[in-house]
Amino acid sequence: MDLTSISPTLLIASLMVAATPILLAALGELVVEKAGVLNLGVEGMMIMGAAIGFIAAVESSSVWLGFGAAIVGGAVMALLFGVLTQILLSNQVATGLALTLFGLGLASLLGQSYAQMKVDGLARLDFGPLSDLPFFGRVLFGHDPMVYVSLALVAATWAFLRFTRAGLILRAVGESHNAAHALGYHVVRVRLLAIAFGGACAGLGGAYLSLVRVPQWTEGMTAGAGWIALALVVFASWKPERVLLGAYLFGGITVLQLNLQTAGARIPVELLSAAPYLVTILVLVLISRRGRGGGAPADLGRSFHASS
Repeated sequence: MDLTSISPTLLIASLMVAATPILLAALGELVVEKAGVLNLGVEGMMIMGAAIGFIAAVESSSVWLGFGAAIVGGAVMALLFGVLTQILLSNQVATGLALTLFGLGLASLLGQSYAQMKVDGLARLDFGPLSDLPFFGRVLFGHDPMVYVSLALVAATWAFLRFTRAGLILRAVGESHNAAHALGYHVVRVRLLAIAFGGACAGLGGAYLSLVRVPQWTEGMTAGAGWIALALVVFASWKPERVLLGAYLFGGITVLQLNLQTAGARIPVELLSAAPYLVTILVLVLISRRGRGGGAPADLGRSFHASS
């Protein structure tokens, strides 16, 4: 095995790209869970975003329109979940799992005619002399616009939850929907808005896979990224800044296992490919040892009855 063939600069730059779809989806789910809703349909919304975004980009010849369509598609999928769980009061866990299965099947159907097509991905932004700096130029100033959008979204989500009145209301709804209702806040409306935002972020993350990282449509291309995003929210203790660190950790593991395969590591390929998911399981086991809750909103996953 020749480890000298692995460039630290390219490794770090690549992990930022690999982490972006997971980061976007996890941020959306964090806001949803902060509102007290558990949506296990992230994988389904991501794959729908990947399919709808790719189809829209091909038909319109615009990657940006593809991203816009993915955002709308993910939000619509999420609102379907929202109507079922917040208005019709169906079980959140069962409905989320059904949403994932529905998304995987529908995306496969929609993408059948686009399997052999490709789109022109986003070009890297040019920061002039900054892009030519040793190490930092490639790591910090050598990415496509969506990488920087994801970083800006982390900062915006952190500021929203911490400093704004709307963020305070959202957190109050997640901690005690009955108390929030007693204070006059519209719990269902707040949760539906959070759910729509989560779906939009998941759709955007899925579109990043099909429009930038690959860029082409492949059935099942999310490959469990939605489940990692769900685990990442727990790993981050429902804090946006920790979601960023966690996403880069899992992105680094994904990129590292690919580099180790290229370097000729004497480890079964199947084990290397499973590494990100094994680490996800290990992290969740370790977190569970902290005790019940671990920072989770008190009313997470509980249905709200306005009459209660």
